Amino acid sequence: MDDLGATAGIVLITLIAYKLGLILIGILAARFTRDETDFFLGGRNMGPWVAGLSYAASTSSAWVLLGYTGFVYDQGVSALWMVPGILGAYAVIWLFFGPRLRAESADEGHITSSDFIAARAGRWKGWVRAVAGVLVLFTFMVYIAAQFGAAAVAFESQFNLSHWEGVLLGAWVILIYALMGGFWAVSLTDTLQAGVMALISIILPIMALTSAGGVGGVIEVLSATMPSAYLDPMGGRGLFAFLGFAFGIASIGLGALGQPHLLARLMAVRDDTARYRGFTIAIGWGVIVHVGMAVLALSGRALIMDAPNGEALMYDIADRVLPAILAGIVIAAVLSAVMSTVDSLLIAASAAAVNDLGLDKRFAGREMMVSRLTMAALCVVAVTLTLSLPASIFDRVLFSWSALGAAFGPIIFARVCGVEPRGLAILVAILAGFTMTVVFYVFGQVDGQAMGGLPALLSSLAGVAGDPFERIFPWLVPLAVLFGFRQSRSDVS
Repeated sequence: MDDLGATAGIVLITLIAYKLGLILIGILAARFTRDETDFFLGGRNMGPWVAGLSYAASTSSAWVLLGYTGFVYDQGVSALWMVPGILGAYAVIWLFFGPRLRAESADEGHITSSDFIAARAGRWKGWVRAVAGVLVLFTFMVYIAAQFGAAAVAFESQFNLSHWEGVLLGAWVILIYALMGGFWAVSLTDTLQAGVMALISIILPIMALTSAGGVGGVIEVLSATMPSAYLDPMGGRGLFAFLGFAFGIASIGLGALGQPHLLARLMAVRDDTARYRGFTIAIGWGVIVHVGMAVLALSGRALIMDAPNGEALMYDIADRVLPAILAGIVIAAVLSAVMSTVDSLLIAASAAAVNDLGLDKRFAGREMMVSRLTMAALCVVAVTLTLSLPASIFDRVLFSWSALGAAFGPIIFARVCGVEPRGLAILVAILAGFTMTVVFYVFGQVDGQAMGGLPALLSSLAGVAGDPFERIFPWLVPLAVLFGFRQSRSDVS
């Protein structure tokens, strides 16, 4: 009991100190925030370390620390097939999207990725920006709700709070520091978060692996206690079912191609030299964290056979393998990292409301006030969603990730390749990609059998061309894949 009290005390002290540091960063960053470009893009002067690490942290946080770890804990070795897709998306965004996105954004004054998407939409430009802005707001509410849910899990496990108390406390703390400063504050905070995550992803998995008897001990325990499919890279599936599974979860990485809060880092990076160095830093971080969390998940399965909540595995392992004080520091650091991801989402969501939906034009000269009020309103909506629609962190993030990736990714890809879709084709592609993501989320599963967001991406990509046949084609391809997917599930069962 004394250990538990000591752990809770250390968590609280560390958390308070961390949040005070975030507020200080916000105050300092506010001195460099003079206009809308500063607030949403940091004046387009971001260096490689801040760009690379803030990108990496914004990509992951609650998803990789809790959701991804829980997914590997549940599925086993076969779940690791998603990692090549995630890291591959890093390369596509930084090395392929980066040059055009950064150069055009600077030359034409784009503030958001929606500006880039709608830049050549002609008379449809207003519609494209408005639809894109609404979709960003909707999906980010789900995304932010996942982060609030992750924070609530930590507060529940460490302070014996109810779920709604954990959600409200996490949301309140996040809102306080998110309102303090703009993009610079968010990026510096995320850089700090990335460093903490990398450190934890090295230390805690090593401790867990050692406690479980090393690699040999983990394999021995899992071979004796788990079904053979758990350690099978194919997950016990037949060839075609495995190909669908592996390709599907690897395609989750494609969702990064349409994420506004990630693309903002490429729009804000200082120059091409900083972009190349930022990519090296980001990809190195991604390898460390994803490998570390996979080791933690498999070692955790050997240590804790039937964890009640796989997405809280990190907290359980920290309590088990570390002294109370060190466990408290780790848990507080992870909680802070999870919570600070929301600031990137809030910045991107308020940018969508202020810039894409035209609030900056209606309230000229008061953009900062409107942005902060929008953040507060979005927090309220996300809290309501968190409490009213229970779902796993993995499910919520995967839906939001896939929806934006399918809606925006193909259009950005086409523009980077030099193809300029017509305005109506852009609108059709956005709606087709988003709609098919919803269809697959409702009728499919996020348990490893679904094809991820790939069919929705194909729908949107086909819609880019805009010819009459190709406006029908987007609906035929994913429906055919959906039929095959449902059939394959029945065959497997």
